[in-house]
Amino acid sequence: MTAALLRHTFRSQRIRLLAVSAGLFGWGLLGPIIYAEFGSTLKGLFESGLFPESFANFGGGDVFSLAGSIALGFIHPIALILVSVFAVGFATTAIAGERQRGTLEVLLSRPLSRRAVYLTHLAAALVLIAVAVTALLAGALVASTMVGVIGEIDLADVPLAWLNAMFMYGSFATIGLAASVSFDRLGPALGVTLGILLVSYFLEILGSLWPDAAFLQPYSLFHYLQTRDILTGAADPFAFALLGGVAIVAIAWALVVFPRRDLAAPS
Repeated sequence: MTAALLRHTFRSQRIRLLAVSAGLFGWGLLGPIIYAEFGSTLKGLFESGLFPESFANFGGGDVFSLAGSIALGFIHPIALILVSVFAVGFATTAIAGERQRGTLEVLLSRPLSRRAVYLTHLAAALVLIAVAVTALLAGALVASTMVGVIGEIDLADVPLAWLNAMFMYGSFATIGLAASVSFDRLGPALGVTLGILLVSYFLEILGSLWPDAAFLQPYSLFHYLQTRDILTGAADPFAFALLGGVAIVAIAWALVVFPRRDLAAPS
């Protein structure tokens, strides 16, 4: 890892990071406020049978509890899109984007190993995701305090919920970087990573809304984003182990493939 490249990466991402963090903080505010204002009313509507009971659960989140509303904020497409700016966008462009622009060769002409370049981008991606996840969680905690419901969760569980989100989004970042070092063009790298993410998201949401498809959920990485369970004291160590295993495999792939690749002149 090289400090100079890391600083340059953070400088180039600072405006994007500020915008994404502000958006996630604002989004994080909404869940607890909606729960405090409308949670009991919405719960009554579902209990009355007006809406299918399965619709009360969206990817492990709900609006009937503080923990569920925070979890819903994490799994909602808005949060997914904003965090994916770094987990997918930054990760896939880190190497393949440089390669496509013809600037990777300039970077590698310096006394930097390919592994050092990869590890620097990996560290940058994880830090960017960490800031984004922190902004989302901070928004939820601020709103919970404002509306007087913060006492419904144990604050000691919050760091574990943050870590779980880091493992989940971080695993997609490692997949994106593994794809990035495997292709000479951004298109295939982005396509592979987005394909995995969208299929995984579809399986989790479909299984949560349609009971007959619930068997598909364990095949989704989003199934192991267990914010609600963690905030209610029911953390599952297997979720961390599986997400960590995915990340380790992707990192190992990149560390083996990238140094051995022949980088022909850009066409």
